[in-house]
Amino acid sequence: MFVSGTQIEYYFFCKRQLWLFSHQLNREHESDIVKMGRLIHDESYEREKKEIRIGENLVLDFADVQARVIHEVKKSNKMEKAHEWQLKYYLYCLKELGIDDFTGELNYPKLRKTMKVKLTEADIGWLNEVIADIEKINNGPAPQPVKIKPCLKCAYYEYCFV
Repeated sequence: MFVSGTQIEYYFFCKRQLWLFSHQLNREHESDIVKMGRLIHDESYEREKKEIRIGENLVLDFADVQARVIHEVKKSNKMEKAHEWQLKYYLYCLKELGIDDFTGELNYPKLRKTMKVKLTEADIGWLNEVIADIEKINNGPAPQPVKIKPCLKCAYYEYCFV
């Protein structure tokens, strides 16, 4: 089973969101928050080539091939560990393809901040565990909703609390 970067991010945010997304219960296209994120993504770093596809399901926001850096652009008002792990997963996927000399950079245009990201051997071990857990979650029943503050802005809110 292929795991996407979005699934990695959702794994760290909410296991139910991960399960719903993985079972094609996609609500993102209807979400104003997701539309805002798309707008920020499209209008930030306009000179860069956007959305570099690797394989069927892996999409990088953009890359500086000469500097050997892949970039992930986030609309968030705060820097999240989930974002870092999503980018580490992209570096992991590149390494699996034999491309192991890249680093990553998280870009937060609203915050005007960036964060450098590197993949370590310990990260690879942890990602292997995360991938196995994602497969376990996706092969099981839907996790019960757990109401947390971000739920109010989640595209899947109606699946959990309405």
